[in-house]
Amino acid sequence: MNKLLPKVSIITVVYNDVQGIEYTIRSVMKQTYAELEYIIVDGLSTDGTLDVINQYSEEVSMLISEKDNGIYDAMNKGLAIATGDYVLFLNSGDELYEDMTLEKVFSSAENADIYYGETLLIDEERNVIGNRRHAAPQRFDWKSFRYGMNICHQAIYVKRNIAEPYDLQYQLSADVDWVIRAARKANKIKNVNQHVAKYLVGGMTQKRHRQSLTERYTIFKKHYGTIPNLINHGVIAARLILYRLKHGKTRE
Repeated sequence: MNKLLPKVSIITVVYNDVQGIEYTIRSVMKQTYAELEYIIVDGLSTDGTLDVINQYSEEVSMLISEKDNGIYDAMNKGLAIATGDYVLFLNSGDELYEDMTLEKVFSSAENADIYYGETLLIDEERNVIGNRRHAAPQRFDWKSFRYGMNICHQAIYVKRNIAEPYDLQYQLSADVDWVIRAARKANKIKNVNQHVAKYLVGGMTQKRHRQSLTERYTIFKKHYGTIPNLINHGVIAARLILYRLKHGKTRE
């Protein structure tokens, strides 16, 4: 192993996803990058998910399987035991974009506080739907989310020493708040200018869309202020209307 490479902790949170977990595990185990730690946090699945995980026990650095208080509580458990220089949260059903993804990310620049890239959307049959409606910005800082979350959570690598625990008051959008807080601390943020993740559409955020939007509004208000947030949401609404008129309803 090349000790000059930063160590990356990939954390997968899963509960009763026997169909999707193997795709995620295999995308991690196929990485050509040497300094990799893989952590799975399972919510005490009962559908055979643990059987699948155990088939790949040699590829999993650490496994937690116990009841939790929601997805972000599970993520905090993974973050607490991670030992890597960087953390990436790759949920069950999602995949790294290709076998050399980590290698390409960490060869793009040295010692960035955050690395990020583009995300490809896929459905449950693993068919490619296309790119996200929000393209990743060429340059990113903590203010870049003011018009919406334009970097997918699965496509952002954060230095562990600036990664605080998720705020559990948010049940569906704590990742938005988490990224903004990390970006506030970051001095160097690198766009790798390539796809780095495949995101499985149709998660809990979509199923409870209204609650997710309410939480995001509260988070943006906290970070950007009341009046600017109202103006920014006017821009968000206008952009969404224009997008749907041109492309139809999005599946994100």
